[in-house]
Amino acid sequence: MRAQVPIDPAAIVDLDSRSGVHEIATELAYRRLGIVNVIYHGAEGAGDREWVLIDAGLTGTGPLIVGGAVARYGKGSRPAALILTHGHFDHVGALETLAQRWDTPIFAHPLEFPYLDGRSSYPPPDPTVGGGAMSALSGLYPTGPINVGGWLKALPEDGSVPGMPGWRWIHTPGHSPGHISLWREADRTLIAGDAFITTNQESAYAVAVQKPELHGPPMYFTPDWLQARRSVEQLASLVPEVVVTGHGPALHGPEMRAALEKLAREFERIAVPEHGRYVLNPAKADETGVTYLPPV
Repeated sequence: MRAQVPIDPAAIVDLDSRSGVHEIATELAYRRLGIVNVIYHGAEGAGDREWVLIDAGLTGTGPLIVGGAVARYGKGSRPAALILTHGHFDHVGALETLAQRWDTPIFAHPLEFPYLDGRSSYPPPDPTVGGGAMSALSGLYPTGPINVGGWLKALPEDGSVPGMPGWRWIHTPGHSPGHISLWREADRTLIAGDAFITTNQESAYAVAVQKPELHGPPMYFTPDWLQARRSVEQLASLVPEVVVTGHGPALHGPEMRAALEKLAREFERIAVPEHGRYVLNPAKADETGVTYLPPV
């Protein structure tokens, strides 16, 4: 097991919750659903097609996601867009259900399309890394593909984010080929997806208690560690004020920034497993899906 960067709980964003949806920045809130977060963008009370959902949780969490939307935006209010940081099972579990319910377009990076339109599965997880129960069980986690091709659209090439003025998307591969993060320069707010996370996702206990720690992407589902390091370095260089990730509590302030800088600076020591299928020999992918898997 690699190291972590512990963070004082004071770095957790003060949470104002309504039905489990926590406001963390202007027009930005998130809800924890089991092991993963979903994110809502749009002012409280925003009308129909005036808000956005980022990621779509685990299978079966659709009613909870809708419930959070109703509490925040009102009954019958639908999002303008569904934005995906990436297409792993814990971020797309309710995606098809929600797209059908709301008849809403799904935006993702084109390198994620093969895993979202039925063409390719992700590389298999590596249960030998991380040393915790979540890692040990990862061989059972679905790798796709799902097929939501009827709603799927490419993110704009100019870096803008549909339905989220003032934000831009950043390609942050490593955890998946088309992984993206979202950045708002005006208040230095970062939605990092799983490029890095704020809990020890390999440990079932840590996931349950949500002790704030800065980690690299979940080890068992990361097939390219060189790209993952470059992505963390890129995000650390933004010097964010507020960070919300796919797993763990939202964090803010100087201690979070110092931890992120340390993670970027010491990524090999802190984040990369000491051994594992993908550590020295990454999986490869292109716009058609996975093209190479290293031997077990």
